[in-house]
Amino acid sequence: MSSSMLIIRRKERIDGDDLNASAVISDDVEQDSSSSTAGSDYKVTGVLADGRCLFRAIAHMACLINGEDAPDENRQRELADELRAQVVDELLKRREETEWFIEGDFDAYVKRIQQPYVWGGEPELLMASHVLKKMISVFMRDRTTGNLVSIANYGEEYRKDEVDPINVLFHGYGHYDILETTPGQSYKKVDL
Repeated sequence: MSSSMLIIRRKERIDGDDLNASAVISDDVEQDSSSSTAGSDYKVTGVLADGRCLFRAIAHMACLINGEDAPDENRQRELADELRAQVVDELLKRREETEWFIEGDFDAYVKRIQQPYVWGGEPELLMASHVLKKMISVFMRDRTTGNLVSIANYGEEYRKDEVDPINVLFHGYGHYDILETTPGQSYKKVDL
């Protein structure tokens, strides 16, 4: 089963929202798979809320950008765990330039982020951009308009005019999904 057809089989409760066996596209519309196409501008594919979501989304998009097939759930997990290990190595390699923005003890943070169930965030996004040598763009969906809003770019030094960045969708409560965009799109409002 491809990850675009992946069905999440367990319920999660995150920040008051239920994420279950289908993707919630809007407050009152549900689809049977975790992959949803919102118009022709972008496509959101849900990933498991297992602590690997950021790494899964980045690894999945890296495969697509490299011309590979979308990984199935098992391959996606393997790639996510490999990426996490590379991100930790990069964090350690860049300790002098990164230690200041890690809350608390750096070594304890590194030990914790190595665990597969621990969420990744901004430090991991930045390190993943260095590992993959690709810019990673993070978007959120404006709840009022439905527009995609770019909230951060990591690894802008890897931006290439002819290559789109790896895009991920952040839901604002610690969960990331896969965001496929149309090259050169305007991120206009789409009907959800």
